[in-house]
Amino acid sequence: MNVMTTLGHVYLVGAGPGDPDLLTVKALRLIEAADVVVHDRLVSDAILEHVRPGAQMINVGKLPNHHPFPQANINALLVSLAGRHQNVVRLKGGDPYMFGRGSEEVGVLREAGISYTVVPGITAAQGIAAATGAPLTHRGLATGVRFVTGHCRAGHDLDLDWDGLADPDTTLVFYMGRGHAAEISEKLRASGLAAEMPVMLVADGTRETESRHFTTLERLAETAAKLEKSRPVLIVIGRVVDLADDLALRAFDLCEQVRHG
Repeated sequence: MNVMTTLGHVYLVGAGPGDPDLLTVKALRLIEAADVVVHDRLVSDAILEHVRPGAQMINVGKLPNHHPFPQANINALLVSLAGRHQNVVRLKGGDPYMFGRGSEEVGVLREAGISYTVVPGITAAQGIAAATGAPLTHRGLATGVRFVTGHCRAGHDLDLDWDGLADPDTTLVFYMGRGHAAEISEKLRASGLAAEMPVMLVADGTRETESRHFTTLERLAETAAKLEKSRPVLIVIGRVVDLADDLALRAFDLCEQVRHG
């Protein structure tokens, strides 16, 4: 192991789904005390306002199919910063270990001999389920839940166990799936999931700009195409969607489907 002498410590901190009130007490304390904060695109401005004046902030955010700061560069940056600062916060949307590549960054820090701490955060699925009233599990509707990545390398199909996912008794939550909405709809229906299975798409979940869009598995791609590409979107598929609070948007979306159907 290549051991690096450093006084620095890196904290991989989960920022939650966007609402600053959903930060953990520990996360808030570390953000306020950090010398430097390396943050993703999904970390909301309301959370970044808690970074203390004078602290350095570095945005390493990625957009779909646009990665101006590759992961290898982020890894090297964390190692470099730990050699120059005592408290380095790597701030990630949601939870660092939920599709956040946190374990890869931990591996690099460990190899460099840099001390680190992982601080969990509320992942988007948990925050959005609570905010919308659509539970991830519910007796008689869903006996389990699966968190699934809806993202892959450009030009490649999603390599998923579609037959295993097409279970009507399981709630499916797709992260970063808007760009593959058509494939998700097609593959799940081909594997036996009903075309009329309820679907909810939530953009900017738990934030003031949050919007909820209700549709069916058959019309998932059509609904996803209407959403702005710059907004993070979570896709929830399953019967629990029928328990969501916002019936007004549900009625609006269904009317739009009928009008253009």
